Amino acid sequence: MDLVNSFLSFVVPPASLVTMAFAWPTLTVLQAAGRLYRSLTSDNMEGKVVIITGASSVIGEQIAYEYAKRRTNLVLIAKRDQRLWVIRENAMLFGANHVVVIAADVVKEEDCQQFISETINYFGRLDHLVNTTNLGRSFFFEEALDTSIFRHLMDINFWGSIFPTFAALPYLRESRGRIIVIASVESWMPLPRMSIYAAAKAAVINFYETIRFEMTDEVGITIATHGWIGKEMSQTKFMLDEGADMQWKEEREVPLCGAHVEDFAKMIVAGACRGDAYVKYPSWYDVFFLHKVLAPDVLGWTLRLLFSNRRTTVTNTTRVGRPLLEAPSARKAL
Repeated sequence: MDLVNSFLSFVVPPASLVTMAFAWPTLTVLQAAGRLYRSLTSDNMEGKVVIITGASSVIGEQIAYEYAKRRTNLVLIAKRDQRLWVIRENAMLFGANHVVVIAADVVKEEDCQQFISETINYFGRLDHLVNTTNLGRSFFFEEALDTSIFRHLMDINFWGSIFPTFAALPYLRESRGRIIVIASVESWMPLPRMSIYAAAKAAVINFYETIRFEMTDEVGITIATHGWIGKEMSQTKFMLDEGADMQWKEEREVPLCGAHVEDFAKMIVAGACRGDAYVKYPSWYDVFFLHKVLAPDVLGWTLRLLFSNRRTTVTNTTRVGRPLLEAPSARKAL
């Protein structure tokens, strides 16, 4: 049996590559035809109810505007609602029917139950739940001095999508609605300085791909995956409010992988309305996943070559943690 497995391990990967090379044109045509059909039968979102968590973020705001253009009823969720009121006014100008603003913390289960209940009480239904709560920060794992950073990243990037989903599922079943979640190529692409973030996103994708089968056709799930956003990651910073837990503050108006966030938001909303299972920006990143499965050593060598000279010396003064962040000069540097 070991001999058979050894033989298959040697033969199957290259044979699969050859098969896919010949099948690729046919698959591309079939995918295009399926996308065209779904576009023609796309959901009319006018009057339907959409909840957007993390609506004060760059991507959350743009998604809100795209849904507003479809004359939906919006419920905007963020931990702090000051920015949401501005987004509400803009969404109304774009064509939204009604826009409700709710301050809530998506990593708290009781808050999620509360804003779902308020939505149902106000509108009587829920059609789309868009989980855009997303928090990334690049740092080498051993640079972290305060390990509470790990928990905070996992809370925002994983539980920040799971708790709203759990609370919303009964109502999404009733409307045969859809869940949209933001993921990242780092979920399977091993990039340095992204260990905790990558682990959280991998957990998110596996979770939603699993419950997609549990939901069968009752609730649709769209997983939106973006490429590398190194600039956006590097321009986030800590914000320590007096008497509050450590938070992150995201810089606004940051380009997404060389394009504008608006383009990605349009793709997400259009794909969700078509009923797409995946929205990928850009889609050519998938070729690296093929390398990861069939030729992992090649991918590993490539990444080591790209990042071999980018390792910085780890010292106590460069570690990321609460003591460092309490210094104003350190905050500015981060």
